[in-house]
Formats: sequence, structure tokens, C-alpha cells
Amino acid sequence: MNIHKSLEMQERAKSLIPGMNQLLSKRPDMFSYGIWPGYFSKAEGVHVWDLDGNKYIDMSIGGIGANILGYADPDVDTAVQEAILRGTSCSLNCPEEVELAELLCELHPWSEMVRYARSGGEAMTIAIRIARAHTGKDKIAFCGYHGWHDWYLCANLGTKNALGEHLISGLSPIGVPRVLEGMALPFRYNHLKDLEDIVINHGKDLAAIVMEPLRNYEPEKGFIEGVRSLADETGAVFVVDEISAGFRCNTGGAHLKYLNEQPDVAVFSKALGNGYPIAAVIGKSNVMQAAQHTFISSTNWTERIGPTAAIAMIKKHKRVDAGRHLVWLGVKIQSGWKEIADKHGLAIEVGGMKPMSHFAFENEKSQSMKAYFIQLMLEQGFLSSNLYYAMYAHTHDHVKAYLEATDNAFAEIARSIESNDIDRKLMGEPSSVGFKRLA
Repeated sequence: MNIHKSLEMQERAKSLIPGMNQLLSKRPDMFSYGIWPGYFSKAEGVHVWDLDGNKYIDMSIGGIGANILGYADPDVDTAVQEAILRGTSCSLNCPEEVELAELLCELHPWSEMVRYARSGGEAMTIAIRIARAHTGKDKIAFCGYHGWHDWYLCANLGTKNALGEHLISGLSPIGVPRVLEGMALPFRYNHLKDLEDIVINHGKDLAAIVMEPLRNYEPEKGFIEGVRSLADETGAVFVVDEISAGFRCNTGGAHLKYLNEQPDVAVFSKALGNGYPIAAVIGKSNVMQAAQHTFISSTNWTERIGPTAAIAMIKKHKRVDAGRHLVWLGVKIQSGWKEIADKHGLAIEVGGMKPMSHFAFENEKSQSMKAYFIQLMLEQGFLSSNLYYAMYAHTHDHVKAYLEATDNAFAEIARSIESNDIDRKLMGEPSSVGFKRLA
């Protein structure tokens, strides 16, 4: 493989950008440093071209879940291009933000008002500010991964790794004010007693109970209903984080499927703009009106491109019933991983909501096996990892070709494990685990 330009760009970035890039999940060491291309020159549909001109079918993280329809989707891009020609920023407000609000409230009839941001982390912080303003309380109980801001990372203050069970291990709270210790209290998914204990000890101080409606497992009977009941009991705002789950299984939020009773607030981003920056906080008017009593304001939340992209994405998503196809893709991929692993005697654990699937090798050499899998798939023309984020542009033929390539890769990995020479065959480094400083 020729990826000289890509590797050169990575070295340039290391000296100029702390941590190399802006998103942990896109750092080359999360895949295999020295072999993962890292940078793209073009992306269209499901295809990606790196800086050296190599073309791949992307069966990996799909823009870390943002490009739910596919790269450079023609319907979304056409709408954005037309908006650009009319001007994207102005002393007046764009009408698209009103149209998008109406569309979001139509999809979620329980919701009455909307505020916008341009990324998931800041949208979650807006939701937390609104909840605190509404209740006059400070503490947050949470279940899931909710970003990088102080309100969330403070859960790791004074503990070894409170966030370790919330997808990313080792998140350092350095730089987070220590006075925030004890302000964010984690509870585990499907463990209602965790939240009950929090309520016993902190219920009178809870501003919000925050959770992802879906991540790795289906909710057990009574779990989400129990969370809703505890929010009502304490007067906390019930916030559903749909940043990852939203638009994966249906046109709207996963909570529409799993909650018989509505949340007070829901937060969307990632897939909402199919790669264009846009985030939305939607909610009941009695809660959302608290935004008028606290200062929440930013110039770039008023630009036109984000709402335009979101409107086009939602309309197409609904028209083609994208959620159904995304679930089908995930089912095929998960079952394919299991069958191929069994065929070659590899122990793997498969999980995740179907459109955001993942697997892990169950072996002491797991990170070397992951890196070798990435390497073998690159050699066959696939951007691939142990993660698969479905895009609507993925077809039956893409899945078929991908699973055939996976069969070849798993066969070679099994041989290398048996002969105990997998590290010698790596062209890059073993995959990194969790958050760490990039040397």
C-alpha cells in the first residue's frame, strides 16, 4: 500500500495540533498508527479517496455516525448549495430555523419548542443549562456518553474512572474545576437501582436525569419507565440524548420506539445534518422557556447551512424510510461477523444497536488482532474497523463484498494467532485503547 502522503500529513499534524486532530474517534492510533490513512481528499456515497489516491469502500465509522445517508448526498448537498448562493449569514435570521423547528415538533408531537447549536456536546450543555435554570438545582444523574464538557467530565473528579462504563475509558478531568466534584452522578443502563440510590442520596438536588435511549442493549422492561417515574418524583428534567441513536432506526428519535411516556427534553446532532454541523434541543415549552431566563447565545448558531441540511436530510430520510434499511444493514453485518468468526474459530463479542454495530476479539492479543484486521481490510480496498456505522448508501452488494473480505481477513488472523506471529505481520501499531496522550 502507498500511503506516503497520508503518513506525511499525520506527522505534520502532530507538530501543529495537540492530539493530532479534533476528534478522538478519528485519531489514527484508534485504528492502527502507521497504516490507517487518516486523511481524505474526496468522499462520495460510500467511497473515500485518501491523499495518495487510494479508493476505499467505507464500512467503518461513517463519519463517526454523522453521514447517515452517505457522503455528499445529492439531495442534501443540492439544498445546501442553493442556500449558499442565497447567502448563509446575515443581520437577519434565516427562516429555515423556523421550518426545521416545525418539522422536529411534527416528528415528536410531545415537543413544543426548539433551540439550536452546531455540535452534540454543546447541545447537551445547552440542555443541562436549561434544566438547571428550570429547576434551580445543580446535580445531574446520567447514563451514557454525553460529550467533553465540564458538566459531564466532572464525574471523573475524585474517582479513578467513573466514566469507564460509559463507552470511553480513561477520560481525564484535568482542567475541569474541582469544585464540580459530585455534580455528575453516573448510573448504568438497565440498572434502575443505581438511579434509585442516587435519588435517595441526592434527589432533592437533581436538576436533570439524562440518558441515551439506546446504545449497546435493548432496554429491559420497566427500565425507562422507571427512570421517567424517578424524574417525576424528584422534579428533575428528563433529558434523552439522541445524538447517537437519533435517526438510526426511524425518522426521528429512538425514544419514540422505547418510551411510552415522553421525555421533557431530547437532544439531536450527528446524523441530523448528514455531515453538516447542526444540533437541536427540543422539549416541552414549560421547560424550554427557561432558556429565556439564562444566557444561551452564539453567532454561528444562526447561520443557514445547518438548518437547511437538516431539513433536506429529514425529508429524504422519511421519504426513503432510511431507518428500515439501516437496521437491515446492521442485522446482516452482525450476523455475518458471528458466522465468519465461528467458521474460523475466533472468539468475538458482538454488540451495539444494529445500525451502530461493533465487535471485539476476545483474546489477550485483541488490539493486535484489531490492527491486523484493519490492515488486511485496507489491502482489500475497505476502510474497516471493529465498528460499523450504517449509511443509507450501503447496498446489498457492499455488504456481500465486505463480508467476503472479512472472511479472508478472519482466516488470516486465525492462522497468525495459531502460529503466534501476528505482531510481526503488523505494518502499523496495535490499536490504542481509550483516551491517552499522543506522543
